[in-house]
Amino acid sequence: MSNKEQKLDPIEQLKEDSRFLRGTIKEGLNDPITAAISDDDTKLLKFHGSYQQDDRDIREERRKQKLEPAYAFMLRVAIPGGVATPKQWLSVDQLSQKYGDHTIKLTTRQAFQLHGILKWNLKETIKTINEEAMTTIAACGDVNRNVMCNPNPYQSDVHQEIQDWAQKISDYLSPKTGAYHEIWLDREKIVDSKVEDEPIYGKTYLPRKFKIGIAAPPSNDIDVFSQDLGFIAIIENNEVIGFNVVVGGGMGSTHGNTNTYPQLAKLAGYCKKEDVIQVAEKVVTIQRDYGNRSDRKNARFKYTIDRYGLDWFKEELANRLGFALDDAKPYHFDHNGDRYGWIKGGNRWHFTLYVENGRVKDTEEYKLMTALREIASIHTGDFRLTPNQNLVIANVTTQKKKKIQEIIDIYGLTDGKHYSGLRRNSIACVALPTCGLAMAESERYLPSLIDKLDEILIQEGIREEEIVIRMSGCPNGCARPALAEIAFIGKAPGKYNLYLGGSFIGDRLNQLYRENIGEDEILATLQEIIHAYANEREANEKFGDFVVRKGYVDAVYDGRNFHRETKGVL
Repeated sequence: MSNKEQKLDPIEQLKEDSRFLRGTIKEGLNDPITAAISDDDTKLLKFHGSYQQDDRDIREERRKQKLEPAYAFMLRVAIPGGVATPKQWLSVDQLSQKYGDHTIKLTTRQAFQLHGILKWNLKETIKTINEEAMTTIAACGDVNRNVMCNPNPYQSDVHQEIQDWAQKISDYLSPKTGAYHEIWLDREKIVDSKVEDEPIYGKTYLPRKFKIGIAAPPSNDIDVFSQDLGFIAIIENNEVIGFNVVVGGGMGSTHGNTNTYPQLAKLAGYCKKEDVIQVAEKVVTIQRDYGNRSDRKNARFKYTIDRYGLDWFKEELANRLGFALDDAKPYHFDHNGDRYGWIKGGNRWHFTLYVENGRVKDTEEYKLMTALREIASIHTGDFRLTPNQNLVIANVTTQKKKKIQEIIDIYGLTDGKHYSGLRRNSIACVALPTCGLAMAESERYLPSLIDKLDEILIQEGIREEEIVIRMSGCPNGCARPALAEIAFIGKAPGKYNLYLGGSFIGDRLNQLYRENIGEDEILATLQEIIHAYANEREANEKFGDFVVRKGYVDAVYDGRNFHRETKGVL
């Protein structure tokens, strides 16, 4: 059924009437009565890269005092492939100090997030970001979001080309509306917005968000099978010759709604590298025209692919391109984590720094933010945000390496090698107190849970075993939990669903093993399974593969089987 025959979700009418994303955002920013903006404008504000939030830790206290919630805004800075200059890093740092909560969040989509920005400071913050050749447009909303790419330093010879493609795709698919420049950058207002055109998106943009990533085998650090559209670089003689195309991945679902599920992207074929932008555009237009606009919970591209089928998609894509994709070429992934410490790639050095849950901040014991500020002040290369929320101080000359190492030593910055294999492979979303969707803690809780799990690993003699663990405060899946070997998705304060059985290389979904459990049951359950793994695993067998082989959960390669009951569920 085409979109024209669907009963539309109300947000579709909102987008239709928004005058290409203007709404009344500008008027709301100037309203001195409240620190918030209207509900409709908060939906449109996402397209501009911001979410309205409030501090849930003090929400009830403020209610009792008859005060409105402590509204502030999260701002997401899109940097394709996660590459930023030292000058850009310093600018984001300064904005976090001046207008934010004195922290920077490195996201799982290789973007910056600033938290705690008051309405009165939002425009100046966005304006400054754009002055530094960055942007917040399309960092959120029903459009293509920040394009990811492999940042791993040992692949530095091909990284630049892959990064260039990420930038080109991002630029090409960026919304063309003048609203962003009018509202935030004081550009001249278009007298009649009816003359505007969004050649790719149209007036109502996409049914839901759309995510693109480029992977470079053997590393699947971007989790290419979680993307709406993924490109797997085919490399011959240390040169990218083209890309395998995978479609229909996505992590989000809704508790209690079995019509929603995470899904793995499906292999559709191969394209030459010179065709990659055209392929990206046509795939986006297919989702624009056939995505579900009546039910936002079933609006992601994965549901479009599952509803119509992969063969239908390939035929529709060929019709729009004027040519069919070639047969996919062989490729191989062997990990999806980061490689920590100093690595030499080409004639430059790269230092991958462990950043727990991607939160850059200063504490009494660990002055991470101050140290990175000092490094950025002398660094002549770039910074690369990894999909695992870590940071690469990249393209360091031999001359600068000594000076940067001195700063690393002075502040005790860690490459994470002394941490357990579990902690090194952990990801957590922001969750409480700022995310309005969070049902349970994530970023603030996972480190302490790993402390307790590490004790179990030490007892079993497998502290160094690499195990992928992820936690999300809700089932939207910002931490890509459905691909982890061990995953937690929040159900209520202190309660989580426990999932097991994802693969170490990110090509298999996990499955629910225990439902709605607290810390004591989490530890008791995992202690038993970790003990079995330590004593019964086969040579080089990964944890996710073990729990599948031993029957704790089934192997799930199709999200439509994600909710299938397993014997572990209680």
